[in-house]
Amino acid sequence: MSVPDFGIYVPQMVPEFQPLLELAKTAERTGFTNFWLFDHLWSPGLPEHPALEAWTAATALLAGTTTLRVGALVLCNNFRHPAVLGRMATSLDVISGGRLEFGLGSGSIPGEHQQAGLPWGPARERAERLGEALEIITSMFARERTSFDGKHYQVTDIANIPGPVQRPRPPIHIGGTGPKYTLPLVARYADVWNVPTYGLRDYRRSAELLDAECARIDRDPASIQRSHQAILAIAENERELPRVQARAQRHYGGEAFALDEGYVGTPAMLVDRLAERAAQGIDSVIFMTGAKQAAATMELFAAEVMPHLPG
Repeated sequence: MSVPDFGIYVPQMVPEFQPLLELAKTAERTGFTNFWLFDHLWSPGLPEHPALEAWTAATALLAGTTTLRVGALVLCNNFRHPAVLGRMATSLDVISGGRLEFGLGSGSIPGEHQQAGLPWGPARERAERLGEALEIITSMFARERTSFDGKHYQVTDIANIPGPVQRPRPPIHIGGTGPKYTLPLVARYADVWNVPTYGLRDYRRSAELLDAECARIDRDPASIQRSHQAILAIAENERELPRVQARAQRHYGGEAFALDEGYVGTPAMLVDRLAERAAQGIDSVIFMTGAKQAAATMELFAAEVMPHLPG
C-alpha cells in the first residue's frame, strides 16, 4: 500500500497573474504533482472579487512551469462547445509537453449561466450534454477525424491534428457521486474519479455502485483511479491546533466542505489520515486551500508531512 499522490487546488481569486504563478512554482518545487483551478465566469458568490478565467490561467501556468501538471476541477461543459474544447485541450497538451489534466463536468451554478445567457437545464439534460461532449472529445483525443450525430451536438469529419502528446490521452477527471447521472459517465469515460469533499462519507457505497456500472459495460474498475478533494489546514504543533481548527471552521465550516473528512491537524495527524485514505483505495488527494495560505501550507506540508510518509 502506497500513500496517494498530492495535488493542490487554489481558487484563482487574485487580481494579478504573478502571485498565482509563484504559487504554482512553489507547488512544483515542493513536490506536488498537479495544480488545480476552478472554472467559473467569476468568483462563485463574489462576482465583485477579482478572479482569473480558468483556461487562460491554466495555459499561462503551464507555460511558466516545467514539470507541474495543471487543470481545472472541473471545466464547465456549458461554457465551450466540445469541438472547440477538444481542440483547446489537445493544443495545450502539445504546448505543455503532455502536462494537461482534463476535468469536465455539467456545471454547478445556474446563476452564472443565466446571467451570461448560456444553457442550463435540468440535471438530466446537462448530463446528456456532458455525455455527448465526452464522446466527442475522447474521439478527438484518439483519432484524427471525428463525426458525431447526437441530440445536443453534431460534428462532421472534424480534424484534430496534431493529436495530444499523452497517450492514450490526457487523463479525464469526472467528479461527483450521483448514482443516476454521474457514476455512469465516470464508468464510461473517466480515467480518474474525483470524490468531492462531501462524498467520502458514502464512499464505500458509491464505489460499489461504480464497480457495478463498470461491470455493466464490461470495464475493469481498477482502470479508474480515485482521487479525493478536501480542505488542507496544517498546525505546526499541538499548541497551534485549536487556532488552525477554528480558522478552518470559519472559512470552510459549511456542510459541502465536510471538514471532518478533510485534512486539518498536526503533521502527525495528517500522516495518519493519509494512511487511512490509502487503505480506502484513494490514489491521489487534491488539497484545497486559499491563495493567501497556499504557499505557507505547501512549504509546511513538504517539510513536516511528506518525509514521514511511507515510500
